Amino acid sequence: MKKTMKVAAFAGVASLLLAACGGSSGGGGKSLTISSDLPLQGTNKDQNDEANNAMKLYLDQIGNKVKDKSGTEYTLSFKAYDDSTAAKGSWDDAQCAKNAQDHVANANEIAVMGTFNSGCAKIIVPILNQDPNGPMLMVSNANTNPGLTKPWDPGEPEKYYPTGVRNYARVISTDDFQGAAGAQFMAQKAGVKKCYVLNDNSTYGQGVSKAFADNAPKQGITVAGFAPYDPKQPNYTALFNKIKALGGVDCIYVGATFDQNGGQIVKDKVAVLGDNTKVKFLAPDGFVGYPDFDKMPEAQGAYMSFSGLAADSLIARGGKPAEFAKAFQAKYGSPLQNSYSIYAVAALQVILAAIEQSDGTRKSVTSAVFSGSGISVPTDSSMLGQAIQIDPKTGDTTARDMTILQLQNGKEMTLMPWTVQ
Repeated sequence: MKKTMKVAAFAGVASLLLAACGGSSGGGGKSLTISSDLPLQGTNKDQNDEANNAMKLYLDQIGNKVKDKSGTEYTLSFKAYDDSTAAKGSWDDAQCAKNAQDHVANANEIAVMGTFNSGCAKIIVPILNQDPNGPMLMVSNANTNPGLTKPWDPGEPEKYYPTGVRNYARVISTDDFQGAAGAQFMAQKAGVKKCYVLNDNSTYGQGVSKAFADNAPKQGITVAGFAPYDPKQPNYTALFNKIKALGGVDCIYVGATFDQNGGQIVKDKVAVLGDNTKVKFLAPDGFVGYPDFDKMPEAQGAYMSFSGLAADSLIARGGKPAEFAKAFQAKYGSPLQNSYSIYAVAALQVILAAIEQSDGTRKSVTSAVFSGSGISVPTDSSMLGQAIQIDPKTGDTTARDMTILQLQNGKEMTLMPWTVQ
């Protein structure tokens, strides 16, 4: 990864030097580009298109302008990167690596909003970290894997920051809290006693399912099994027959994203074990925001956790979120309905606040987030309807908001917020 970074750096040395000076519009003024890095093909397309539209609308609302701490004004542009491929239909390792090099080489680019998938972030962050004019800042609206910011798997999180300086932040909470919230809810509200835990063998799936499995026994839930499934299999009938033979399993937890054959998992679970009133089904936020999942007959009654506040709850708060939702509807002719879209704008607000405390260079923008008291966005202007505070030591949000949702009549309905105990 370091070798690839050097090739990209030398290839774009002229533009990198320009980036260090804050960029130029070529007409005497100064300009900066803020980018997104999201999967725009496959089952993630709709929700990430909405997120990009939300960010573009917000930039329009502020006149596409921002000033740094010296009062220098920059004209802002927005560039959407796609980290998925048509062949894979989801994020792709090689595409994430290429995007990282392109971010560094793009002369005016100041920071990145992304990624959607934690595994992609683990590829991009170290490359941005070694930017010779950086490190370059990335702020995510959706990554929940704990290892990006705190000890989790061996070598984490230090291996993502080879320079020893942090450059990654997020506005959403992490899977250690999400997994715990799921276990607490299933025991205390859903009455679950015995749960089988599956995961899609991804970075995200392994992390959140482990957090659930570790916390379930503390809530009096027996973990009947903990196993990965192969997303490429045509069906999972044999797997669920095996689970059925264990006897007494009243819960299936699936740590995965829906695009990892989640639809087939749900179909076969219901076919073998019964609907979601008989044997409860809980998935993390990797299943949130997928229309294909929402409309499945077999999915009705399924529970989902979300590492933040759901879109309907945020909009119901009034203030900035409600005003923005109304403007989004007016501009695009469709409701703002995905939680990650609102969190994408919140991440954009963090980037803009960092630029305001910088001298317009990548290094200083990153430093603004990870020095002093860090970055905060006050309640009255926050897209989340509450103050956003980034911990300068870790890059994590200080919020611990969780939401439990249930799929009812094809809609993701908020059941309740959940505070991890």
